[in-house]
Order: sequence, then C-alpha cells, then structure tokens
Amino acid sequence: MKIGIVGLGVIGGSFAEALQTAGYQDIYGIDNNQETLDTAVNMGIIKEGFLTGEGILPEVDLTIIALYPKTAVKFTQANRNFFKDGSILMDTTGIKETFMAEMATILPENIEVVYTHPMAGRENRGIAYAQGSVFQGANFLITPTEANNEETLGKIEALATEMGFGKINRVSASFHDQMISFTSQLPHAIAIALMNSDHEKRETGKFTGDSYPELTRIAKINEDLWSELFIDNKHYLLRSIQDFEAQLNLIKDAIRIEDREQLKELFRHSTANRLKLEAQMDERKRRGRERNR
Repeated sequence: MKIGIVGLGVIGGSFAEALQTAGYQDIYGIDNNQETLDTAVNMGIIKEGFLTGEGILPEVDLTIIALYPKTAVKFTQANRNFFKDGSILMDTTGIKETFMAEMATILPENIEVVYTHPMAGRENRGIAYAQGSVFQGANFLITPTEANNEETLGKIEALATEMGFGKINRVSASFHDQMISFTSQLPHAIAIALMNSDHEKRETGKFTGDSYPELTRIAKINEDLWSELFIDNKHYLLRSIQDFEAQLNLIKDAIRIEDREQLKELFRHSTANRLKLEAQMDERKRRGRERNR
C-alpha cells in the first residue's frame, strides 16, 4: 500500500516513523517546506517528498492529512481532482463537527474519507520532534459517517493497531467534540491561565516542586493551531470552562468560610476520581504491552 502524508510536522512525522516501524515502505510526504521534506527523507521516514499533491496523490492508496483543520479543508479542495480513484483519505484533526461539515461540501466522490483523532502529541512543533513511539498505547478515535463502509473502517483500525495505538473507539462527532473540550482543550486553557496568572519578576522557578511544572507543561502551546481549535469548538469548550469554574467556586467558598469538612469532601471526591482514571490508564498500558510481546 502506498501512503501519502500531508503535513510533516510533529504529528505527520510521527505517523511516518510509526508506519515505517510497522513495516510500511512506500511512504511519501507532501509539505510546503522543502527543508522539512529533505529532513524527512534523511531521517528515512519517507521515500520521497513533494511540495504539492499533484505529483503523488494519483498514486497513493491512503492519504493521511496532518494539517490544521482549516488548512486541511483548503488542501482537500485544491487537490480534489488528484486523489486516486477508490483511495482512502484519513484526517487527524482535533475537532470534528465543524470540520466534517466543511469537508462534506468539497469532497470528491471517487474517494472515501475516514475521520480520526490520534490522542497523542507533543507541545513542541516541527519534524525535529516527531517520534513514532508517542502512539504506543495511546487512544485512537474514529468518527464514522454514513458514507463509510465496514471494510474501510476495519482497515484504518488495523493500521492504528499496527502503529501501536491502544484503545480504538468509534464515537459520534458531537460526542467527540464534547469530550475533547473537557479532556484536552480545558486542560490547555487551565495551564495557559495558570501560567499567565504568575506575577512578573517573582523568579517563580526558585519556588517550584513538581506541581507547577507538571500543570503548566502544555502552556507552551502552538498558538496558531490551538486558537483555531478553541474557537471552532467554542460551544462545548465554553460549557466545560463553566463546569470547571463551578467546581473552583466550591473550593473558593469553602476556603472563604473556613469549611474544612467541605474541603475534605472535595478532596476525597477528586482522589477517588483520580484513582479511577489511573486504573483505566494502567489497563490501557497493560493491553499495549501484551500486544507488543
């Protein structure tokens, strides 16, 4: 199978490396930066690079688009006449409802698109930070449409397994965006707010243990991508922020009136929820280890 990867940043480059590790050899890159393409070739993760899609899309069986949502739509529209008949187009974007609605208006009829979201990444950007191992044991989400057939979905699920993904789930676009607003976008918003609430000239680094660096790691953020994700998913994200604010207000109120029992109850509840999450993550890692034996 010939595979084309559009956008060789940290996600696209990681896909290329993971596919190479899984045994796929005919991998081609499409990127508007020649230096990035040359780097990918030198790394051995693609066979050849192209600055435009016209030269390679007619030959590939699977095209993986690893671009920002709006850029992915523009690329698909500009290259809609170049896709190979009967080929598969796979996206990797972090939002679905608005993206899928836009894609539906410009997709060519001779291909099948499978909407996916690899739940792994890096706070850094660029091919220099690409690493196929980032997908090991990670979650992989698919948002099927009525146009998908079971054989194609099965192929993508099998490919994800080969690349090392752990739990593979099929979800609706609306449920995907609702959950991602809570598990991904809200934590980024909190990290940004926490980082920006620091007073200048306090030399905060002299007073940190593990908590502050761990909580603010993702505040080092790709502003172009995440501003797009936040706004395009604002319906769900604003709701998640409001729910978080409500919980923070419970803590504020308990502190204000010195209600130790209320604080303890909130702490017990969060501990129980964290332990439940840890159990789920441990199970995911266990399944990943068993599959890689």
